[in-house]
Amino acid sequence: MLFEFDSDQRLWQNTVREVTAKECPSALIRDVVDNDANPVQIWKTYVSLGWTELTDPDTAVELAIVLEELGRATDPTPYLATMTHFAPLSSESIDPEQPGTAIFEGISASRDGDGWRLNGTAHRVLDGDRAEKLAVVTSAGVFVVPAADVTTTRSPIFDPVLHVAEVSFDGVRVGVDQRSSADPARAMDLALTGMALTTVGACQRILDLALDHVRNRKQFGSLIGSFQAVQHKAADMHIAIERARALAYYAALTIAENDPRRRLAASMAKAAAGECQSLVFRNGMQLFGAMSFTWENDLQFALKRAKAGELLLGGAAQHRALIAEEYRATQL
Repeated sequence: MLFEFDSDQRLWQNTVREVTAKECPSALIRDVVDNDANPVQIWKTYVSLGWTELTDPDTAVELAIVLEELGRATDPTPYLATMTHFAPLSSESIDPEQPGTAIFEGISASRDGDGWRLNGTAHRVLDGDRAEKLAVVTSAGVFVVPAADVTTTRSPIFDPVLHVAEVSFDGVRVGVDQRSSADPARAMDLALTGMALTTVGACQRILDLALDHVRNRKQFGSLIGSFQAVQHKAADMHIAIERARALAYYAALTIAENDPRRRLAASMAKAAAGECQSLVFRNGMQLFGAMSFTWENDLQFALKRAKAGELLLGGAAQHRALIAEEYRATQL
């Protein structure tokens, strides 16, 4: 599978980057963290630009580009959860006024007449506390549930800009009309790939900030970017990002084409993104030195978004194990 951006996709990438740079400045991100500012205007901008309509397979590359750029910008909206968790599980078109998310495990369904009762608690649900609808995967199928029917509690996470919540179901009744025919496996593949793409975007932001720093910071009378050890660290970061980016876009294409390799590709992308953030996180902090620990430095936002991307939906080690199991199964 050969892939390279065409001129239209390059233009799309540049446009998305310009929009996110304008709509998500570091001052706004700080306001979200410090004052819990509501990013509703940013969300409305995304809707007006048609970004919430990128749900068809033929727009997979465009969606992937948006997700990477939003990771780079430390996006504070529910876009990631709505487009990569909720949308692939919902049989309805996306309602811009009702962002959603998905729950993939932790909830059971039992028969209740012509419907079902949902019970259980799901942990670390992305945007679980601000979604209007939840697509819930159970052994009895997928059900779309209004957020008003459940109890949500926001959970602390490494990245304070992201919303992660504990969602509890206590006998929530759902009917046949709330059941979706969507494929949970494909939805999980898209969720993993989306998380990988945003992690890659955050890693790219770390590298961009680090390069800007070493090109301007002087020590011992010289720019620190002229030191070979610094150059090698930056080169290692670039290589790791390019490898992770290639696997993330490959995974996006396998999902768009319904390629049978999509399950393996999604885990490969998630594992590569996790390994990438580990190296980029460490090298980025070392290139900045003590400045990387300060609140005034914007590096912290990209570092936290990259680390959160590793922690959610399984880390690199978990997905490497899944890849090994998949490979072993094909060899028997």
